[in-house]
Amino acid sequence: MKVHVYDTYATAQNGSTIHFDVLVPAEVPADTAFRFAQQWLSTAGHSNATLEQSRCNFCHAENANPAMLRDIERDGFHILELEGC
Repeated sequence: MKVHVYDTYATAQNGSTIHFDVLVPAEVPADTAFRFAQQWLSTAGHSNATLEQSRCNFCHAENANPAMLRDIERDGFHILELEGC
């Protein structure tokens, strides 16, 4: 399965940067990837983080690995935690 990767940056309540990628099936629109990013922030304990649509940008497409596929089948998306998560 081809997935689109959205490079995403949020600002935590303490001002630090939360950097993560949102991976979704290629046919999923950008606004849905943004909503998934918001959803993940809430469930990951960052409900007070600030996230703007302009900070959730398409980066590239790639083939999903088994862990990505499992999360996408269960939740509709996969998160790759990068910095400050």
